Amino acid sequence: MNHFLKSVADWMMDKEEAMAKQCAVPMKELEYQITKVQEQKTKVQAQYDDAMGELNDVLKRLEKIKNSEALSCKNKEK
Repeated sequence: MNHFLKSVADWMMDKEEAMAKQCAVPMKELEYQITKVQEQKTKVQAQYDDAMGELNDVLKRLEKIKNSEALSCKNKEK
């Protein structure tokens, strides 16, 4: 699915570029699109950072549980 979406986006950008070369796209429209993409990029980056933080917290807790269980289980084996 990602390949399909990338293909569609590439096709759209090719058409946009062709129109811009013919001066069929106002500069204000291009600036508006750039601003919107930059805003979306910032939003996605923040979501990514939050998700990675949560995953890192879960991973740390799992490692802590693993280490304490390993010690506990080794002590029971003795």
